[in-house]
Amino acid sequence: MIFYFSGTGNSQLAAKQIGKAIGDEVLSINQRMKTKRTYTSKHPFVFVAPTYCWRMPRVVWQWIMDQQFEGCREAYFILTCGGSVGNARSYAKKLCDKKKLRFRGLAPVIMPENYVAMFSTPDKDESKIIIEKATRAIARWSDMIRAGKDLPAPDVSIKDRIQSGPVNVVYYPLIVRDKGFHVSDGCISCGKCARRCPLENIRMVDKKPVWLGNCTHCMACIGGCPVEAIEYKKTSQGKPRYYIMEE
Repeated sequence: MIFYFSGTGNSQLAAKQIGKAIGDEVLSINQRMKTKRTYTSKHPFVFVAPTYCWRMPRVVWQWIMDQQFEGCREAYFILTCGGSVGNARSYAKKLCDKKKLRFRGLAPVIMPENYVAMFSTPDKDESKIIIEKATRAIARWSDMIRAGKDLPAPDVSIKDRIQSGPVNVVYYPLIVRDKGFHVSDGCISCGKCARRCPLENIRMVDKKPVWLGNCTHCMACIGGCPVEAIEYKKTSQGKPRYYIMEE
């Protein structure tokens, strides 16, 4: 059973490719974010998510903590990222220990950068090249999961430990806020940003989006706006948007 959380589509793409390769069902965490239930599988659980500040997103961590997993007690983690997952593996293992799951490893998949609130995003041609390389990496991890092998443990540097540790701790209170999002006069009032927000953090008021203060910076709203009417402070202005999410 494969679960994915995705804002702009990178982790969705990876999850669907893994599902096809190993012949298992693929479920969206986005659609189940506010539910608590028991999931039973004869096969390992595979969690696919983006990397937020060199670790699994806190909302994904909390969702996993809130669920019950029965049947097979094995868990794999695939994290999509723009460059590195740091020491994310250590924290995923701690999560498995808390949930009494057998940790089978964590592997990174480098995908096109989507964090337009802080970084530059690639254009369509660059994204295509990156995705082509990513699909080969996903195929490798899929083969290992299907064969029941542990995903390889990479060397972890002091820098990795600092990034996934203290840097991650201060990242959320200092950076992850929605006050920087605003909409231009180009907004067509389609409401897609509100419908796509996995935390239901956007409400349409007078036909314009209003952010409600519970944001995880998944970039679904700004990346998926069909007319690029949403901006984040001045950081996103003039930058290409990245969005490959399938509805």
